[in-house]
Amino acid sequence: MRTRADAHEVGPHDLRHHGDAEVRDDGAELTDLAVNVRPGTPPDWLRERIAASLTGLAAYPDGRAARAAVAARHGLPVECVLLTAGVAEAFVLLARAVAARRPVVVHPQFTEPEAALLDAGHTVRRVLLDAGAGFRLDPAAVPEDADLVVVGNPTNPTSVLHPADDLRRLARPGRTLVVDEAFMDAVPGEPEALAGRRDVPGLVVLRSLTKTWGLAGLRIGYVLADPATVTALAAAQPLWAVSTPALAAADACMAPAALAEAGAAARRTAADRAHLLAGLAEFEGVRAVEPAAGPFVLVRMESADSVREHLRALGFAARRGDTFPGLGPRWLRLAVRDRTTTDRFLRALDKALSAVRA
Repeated sequence: MRTRADAHEVGPHDLRHHGDAEVRDDGAELTDLAVNVRPGTPPDWLRERIAASLTGLAAYPDGRAARAAVAARHGLPVECVLLTAGVAEAFVLLARAVAARRPVVVHPQFTEPEAALLDAGHTVRRVLLDAGAGFRLDPAAVPEDADLVVVGNPTNPTSVLHPADDLRRLARPGRTLVVDEAFMDAVPGEPEALAGRRDVPGLVVLRSLTKTWGLAGLRIGYVLADPATVTALAAAQPLWAVSTPALAAADACMAPAALAEAGAAARRTAADRAHLLAGLAEFEGVRAVEPAAGPFVLVRMESADSVREHLRALGFAARRGDTFPGLGPRWLRLAVRDRTTTDRFLRALDKALSAVRA
């Protein structure tokens, strides 16, 4: 496997570019394939729970019930849970609170961990996974002296699900291993999850509720780690960082019925992703990264930047790939949608590709 560790260099990658920018650029009415939030969310029952919490806004947020619910969902003591304003806040806390001298970020992946580390004054090294090997992780490629390692699973934007055994091989005494499982609840059965594990030294698992439940505007996620790490992160966190409505949402999303609903949604997403991949396979010169496990797929094609602009003119927003270290202008990320939407997109892609080739 051709995987390499590189010293960080400030280059062309805009680490603070995210999918929402693709939708907001000019106010056009677009079908959103750039943001990975599940359509049709939050569901009515969750909206009602959030709305009911508004009567308590005069009081300061009390996270005890939500924290206990998250702990119970993962079979952990409450001391191993920290609630955060989304996973993005967790990356900032880690960058500030973990005394890392040799941090490594495995790319391509969500760019906020590296951005947060750079903002905190760290020098970051990158491990760039190879497209020819399907962006699979080789634990031996991570430098032995790395004392903080960040990796996504399943990884945004590649949609690769790394085996839990490979991730465990990255753990060792004196190293903090951060596994971003923001999209793990979109994987049926979560077979490679490390959330809830207490036998992996230095393990920190991050989870998000914004993707499956449509709560990106509310900002809610959590950290699972040993009590000492949770205490250090909490000390770096502003007081009352998680709002009362977000806490109500976290509590509600841990209920057995909610977990069952999330599982059913993950199975539907898997079927819809298979339909999208089958359609993409019909196009000459278009190659999707497979197997894909997340609610999105990564696609390589020539002139992807031009194709993206034509898709936009045809009413579809796709996520550009060139802002991710390890990718470039030939890559697009596409969110998985229902079959009707996918069929409309595939027809638009046919037109966009024909226009570019002409």
